[in-house]
Amino acid sequence: MATDSDTFRAFFGSVPTAVAVVTAAAPGAGPQGFTCNSFTAVSADPPLLLVCADHRSRTLPTVLSAEAFVVHLLAESGADLGRRFAGSLDDKFTGLRWHPSSAVGDAPVIKDDAILAWAECALADVVRMGDHSLLVGRMETAVVRPRHPVLYQRGVFSPWLVACEAVPQA
Repeated sequence: MATDSDTFRAFFGSVPTAVAVVTAAAPGAGPQGFTCNSFTAVSADPPLLLVCADHRSRTLPTVLSAEAFVVHLLAESGADLGRRFAGSLDDKFTGLRWHPSSAVGDAPVIKDDAILAWAECALADVVRMGDHSLLVGRMETAVVRPRHPVLYQRGVFSPWLVACEAVPQA
């Protein structure tokens, strides 16, 4: 018997994860974006990453049409940005500073101190699995800033506790 969706969510929700905002834009669609905590490195050569997008996401058709997206890793001050892009606002970009990518079409690059790092990606592959699509992006350019990440666990955003690294093990 397969695991039910509540148990599935509780299982994965018990592990703290980094948080990303994925953005894309296509002609006639305007900028779109969603919050994601299911992403990972795939390959260093060539540089590939993977992002999981819910089939119900309004951003997914834009990513598929544009064949490009930007993954923004959120810094510890990024909880509000994570909530904004997790919600169902029609225009999640109102009041945000951003510019079109110079590497991958018009995909929005968010300019905010709440961004730890970002990667501008060309869509390399798409695999449909269950209720999500696995988006493989070829990283065309990336920027990393000296900040700590925000984490997400059991529905709560929290800062990375650097002090925990210094605690001696018993």
